[in-house]
Amino acid sequence: MRTMRGDTTIVRKRLVQGLPVAALLLMGAFAVAGPSGLLAWGENQRVLEQRRTSLVDLQDKRDRLRNRVNLLAPDHVDPDLAGELLRSNLNVARPDEKVLLLP
Repeated sequence: MRTMRGDTTIVRKRLVQGLPVAALLLMGAFAVAGPSGLLAWGENQRVLEQRRTSLVDLQDKRDRLRNRVNLLAPDHVDPDLAGELLRSNLNVARPDEKVLLLP
């Protein structure tokens, strides 16, 4: 017949062995299905490509705006750009001019 002391020793041994195994299984599950795991890798790559294309578009837009700012510098204003801005903002045109709006 088993004694009470023997049962607690067996339970303790199984608990000591089971906790590390459970911890390893949990870490393995996070490595596969966690937020930065193997299953999320494809989604992260897709988001990265989207952000790279967005970055290229934003850099192009920044370069265009930088060019317009340089053309409107107070010490040397580009006369064509200044005339374009005056006509578009004030709706001013000479009688002999034809206005074409481009998209």
